[in-house]
Amino acid sequence: MAAIRPPGSAAVGAPVDVDLAAAVKAHLAADEGVAARELYGELVRRHQRKATRIALYYLRESAEADEAVQDAFVKAYTHLRDFEYGRSFEVWFTRILVNSCLDRVKARGRRARWMIAADDLGDASPLERVAVPRDSTPEALALRRERGERLMGAIERLPERQRTVVLLSQIEGATTREVSEVTGLRETTIRVHLFRALRRLRLLLADDPAFGRAPARD
Repeated sequence: MAAIRPPGSAAVGAPVDVDLAAAVKAHLAADEGVAARELYGELVRRHQRKATRIALYYLRESAEADEAVQDAFVKAYTHLRDFEYGRSFEVWFTRILVNSCLDRVKARGRRARWMIAADDLGDASPLERVAVPRDSTPEALALRRERGERLMGAIERLPERQRTVVLLSQIEGATTREVSEVTGLRETTIRVHLFRALRRLRLLLADDPAFGRAPARD
């Protein structure tokens, strides 16, 4: 049987996420579970690293973050029939993941802890690039890490929606529209939350010495 190709998909080259998701959906509709799982595995491979990073921001612990990511991928797969062709799979999946992480945080009865060790990510965390230029000197690296810790401590003190908006837009680089799709909030509301969050962060960090000095250069 010829492979199912959704409308608008490219005949050559690696398919984009929306085409892969639509193809998985088509295989599921045709009761072709093996083919669906094989294609879905490619979507998982593409998004697992970023998903794990987001989960770690919320949950702090690697084991629980891995569980949350796995649960989110399973939930996305079981609800893929609801996925609309033309939407961003990444945004659609991230909304499932964020809601899963928030549910876990609430279930544990504690606030999310945001700072994570670089070793947990396998590569440089976006937080390690906050507020300082790239530099190879030990002092600059130590200052970057210290600033990241202080910044995450301040973000932890924000209300839940403001924390999520800052995480997605300022740390992960999502657009206002993408944040809106993930959170279900209107774009104007997103901008208000971001404005208030950044204003609050400036106040919280105003007297922090880690944000008042620059790394020494030779």
